[in-house]
Amino acid sequence: MPPQVDRRNIRERKNINKKSTWEKMASDPNIYVYDEAAKHNKTKDCWLVINGKVYDVTPFMDDHPGGDEVLLSATGKDATNDFEDVGHSDSAREMMDKYYIGEIDASTVPTKRTYTPPQQAHYNPDKTPEFLIKILQFLVPLLILGLAFVVRHYTKEK
Repeated sequence: MPPQVDRRNIRERKNINKKSTWEKMASDPNIYVYDEAAKHNKTKDCWLVINGKVYDVTPFMDDHPGGDEVLLSATGKDATNDFEDVGHSDSAREMMDKYYIGEIDASTVPTKRTYTPPQQAHYNPDKTPEFLIKILQFLVPLLILGLAFVVRHYTKEK
């Protein structure tokens, strides 16, 4: 008689192999979903995403030279541009290693939308009251000057 096989273990092993991508990411503590990192946006729980890496900067909030408001304003988004625009020193970049906690899953990062300005009616400066005033400021003196020449011409002949 063949040895008895425990069917529960076989089923569990099959289920382990069929884990979804989401479950694999959840079980790997070094890869974070973008939305999860974005939730950490409080003074007592602050994560930043810079160059695809996740940093827990909560212990650094009080020590940051720009204050905690600067760090909080960079949460919930990719803070790479904010970080690079400031021009941090090499020592600041080295300090980041202390706060590194993992990577962002690139497939969960929202795509950047290009800004499209709202459609506005065409502005025609010729139809504004200011334009009419400028025209009158030019034409009224010409009209007075012309009237003065006409009056002088007719009074000279008589």
